Amino acid sequence: MALSQRAVGEGQAAAPELKNLARPVSLARERTLPVLPALVDLLPEGGLRRGSTVAVSGGTSLALALLAGPSQAGSWCAAVGLPSLGLVAAVEVGVVLERFPLVARPGDEWPAVVAALVDAVDVVLVCLPRHVRSGDARRLMAKARDRGAVLITTGSTALAADVRLSVASCAWEGLGKGHGRLRARRIDVVASGRGAAARERRVSLWLPAANGGIERLCDPVSVQASDCSNAAVVG
Repeated sequence: MALSQRAVGEGQAAAPELKNLARPVSLARERTLPVLPALVDLLPEGGLRRGSTVAVSGGTSLALALLAGPSQAGSWCAAVGLPSLGLVAAVEVGVVLERFPLVARPGDEWPAVVAALVDAVDVVLVCLPRHVRSGDARRLMAKARDRGAVLITTGSTALAADVRLSVASCAWEGLGKGHGRLRARRIDVVASGRGAAARERRVSLWLPAANGGIERLCDPVSVQASDCSNAAVVG
């Protein structure tokens, strides 16, 4: 059986079981799902609004951090299309692995895999391929909206997301002149979007912080841009 067929089969087969497991949380139908305190001011309602789509650019670690709040509160979250995702990094930002199914390589069947998971869990993180058909994008956004799930995307920016988070700049600390150890990364995150998210927000974070996890700087700080693409366990 082809890998893509296996991926969609696994995703669809897991959906009924995951749906039953997640049902007590999902049927609560809160308007928003909680996020970690450091991320509250980035989102117009202070959390992930059910039925919304959030596009993250500039770092998989930021997208992963968005899952930590719902995960700790009891929600099931899932990730699709991220074969290099670091599970250690996921744990460090607060994701509960027992409620975090992964479909690393969905292949061309990724829309069906994502749709199956949106129907089963509260939050789905998906790395979109470079070229996304507009019809696939619209159907997935509509399904998330109808289901009351949250769709978080990285990769392609083709989706007309409700909220967009981008890493404007980042800098690692801990390195001296040719020596040292990476201890913490300071990033500036800019939030924009549609409707209530139209007003631009900017927050400075430690991600990861020196002791792991994520922390907010007291005041936004403009940091010198650096190449953060592959410096951490997750990008």
